[in-house]
Amino acid sequence: MAGIRAQQKQKTRQAIIDAALNQLSAEQSFANLSLREVAREAGIAPTSFYRHFKDMEELGLTLVDECGLTLRQLMRSARKRFDSQTSIIKVSVETFMEFVEQNPNTFRLLLRERSGTSRAFREAVAREVEFFRLELADYLETESKLPTDVARIQADALVTITFNNGAEYLDAGEHKKRRLIEDTITQLRFIANGAAAFAKEEDPTD
Repeated sequence: MAGIRAQQKQKTRQAIIDAALNQLSAEQSFANLSLREVAREAGIAPTSFYRHFKDMEELGLTLVDECGLTLRQLMRSARKRFDSQTSIIKVSVETFMEFVEQNPNTFRLLLRERSGTSRAFREAVAREVEFFRLELADYLETESKLPTDVARIQADALVTITFNNGAEYLDAGEHKKRRLIEDTITQLRFIANGAAAFAKEEDPTD
């Protein structure tokens, strides 16, 4: 019986998270959502909300954490699909933009709260982006054999460009979306080639 109650509680908690995400849009930010609206969308009474979250801020921080985790998991999967016949940059960019395409509300949440008025939200998004950068830097250092500092700087540049282009991709038409993907791939290749050349110049063994 306890197991069933736990499952139901988790199901309701997820329904609240989904309800909040479903109400986000280009016109509607998380800051403008009300607890009652979220509860109604989730199919629960407003008082039931507090069995799962302390307040709307806690819900928002949970959304940011889950958004960041989902994106990192997708990018890990993309890197695992890489082989000698595929371009890791191409696969990664296409995977990222596919995430933006399929989860526009999720990505808008990250973009808005990254520079929002809530310090807690800004710190939460910064933390998720930093996790993203660190994973990428570690991958570049391990797979591309780059020095730690070069891998870190390259990861910073790749993440900045990809997130900025992702923001533009959100509301672009189909033609512009295709161009953004192609441009992003080209930009990241420029950076990757530059990082590799720089590392080689700095290597005293060469």
